[in-house]
Amino acid sequence: MKKKKMFSKLPILAVGITVTGVTAIIDPLFEEIPKESKTLLGHFNEYKVMPGHTKKFSISKEEHKKKKHMLKDVKDLPKTLDWGNKDGKSYLTKNLNQHIPQYCGSCWAHGAISSLSDRIKIARKAQSPDINLSVQHVLNCGGEIGGSCYGGSQTGAYQWIKESGGVAYDSGNPYLACSSDSKAGVCVGQDWSCSLTNTARTCSTFPEFGGKCVGLTHYPNATISDYGTVEGVEDMKRELMNGPLACGIDADNLRTYGGGVLDIPDGTRNVNHVISVVGWGVSSSGTEYWIGRNSWGEYWGEMGFFRLATGGNQAGIESECAFANPASWTEHNYPCAEDGTGCLETEKPKQETQIYI
Repeated sequence: MKKKKMFSKLPILAVGITVTGVTAIIDPLFEEIPKESKTLLGHFNEYKVMPGHTKKFSISKEEHKKKKHMLKDVKDLPKTLDWGNKDGKSYLTKNLNQHIPQYCGSCWAHGAISSLSDRIKIARKAQSPDINLSVQHVLNCGGEIGGSCYGGSQTGAYQWIKESGGVAYDSGNPYLACSSDSKAGVCVGQDWSCSLTNTARTCSTFPEFGGKCVGLTHYPNATISDYGTVEGVEDMKRELMNGPLACGIDADNLRTYGGGVLDIPDGTRNVNHVISVVGWGVSSSGTEYWIGRNSWGEYWGEMGFFRLATGGNQAGIESECAFANPASWTEHNYPCAEDGTGCLETEKPKQETQIYI
């Protein structure tokens, strides 16, 4: 049965532009954004290298190319690979939406965290329950290296995780689409600094019943052993055999995507967004394509995914991809009480039980 495609009747406009009737209203704050921070279509450029991001890789390209999987002849790789359906099993963690509860240009963190979470799931052989890592922890604490709601980079996120000692699970720090420089929505007037409470927290009960929220000194987390970059079809395929990649892309080519294989050799190639590439396939007409996962929710594209022809660096997707290999993750936590007792700053910290690979 052919799937029914549904498309929005409203035009897709730049961030900061809303429609009332037939009149477009431009947010004054958006007009103040420097020209270099906008894409060619006037959307916000979410790709940004922060001043503190000094290491795009912990393993050099030369050293990485000597790895066994990178020495494979591309002809010996499978014709298709889909980590969302490998031998009838999905090795992908949950889909994400960076745009709620309000807009946040954190694609870089979503792409990086999504790909890392997927690689942990692959290492765990898809064992349930999934381990989903916290994008919000990266936004709260990795701003100087990774970025904020006003843009960042996937390699910056990996540098911060590597150097900080790990990232919390999202059950201890769910996504709120805020960073310390946010100016809209639920972010206004709140503390988004890298405090203990903004790393991992729990709340006991309603304030009128004497409840409060507290930061946790120890909590489930994951670390990475190394990270780096690849580019070009062949090296991307080789590295994809180990798991998804976080890749830069020109999102102007994706705004109105409604399904099918995009083949846009004349499309723009200005990296202004980050997605994850989870494999490759071949269409019925013989066109090879990348399987990309966006962070715009399942309402967009093909349930949050898209397909883009390989080769020619279409939309810039083959120019800047990053990988991160997990080093450890928590399988057996130290049990805190419901109100956080046993895991509070005033108490002696204890070590989580980590699984190392």
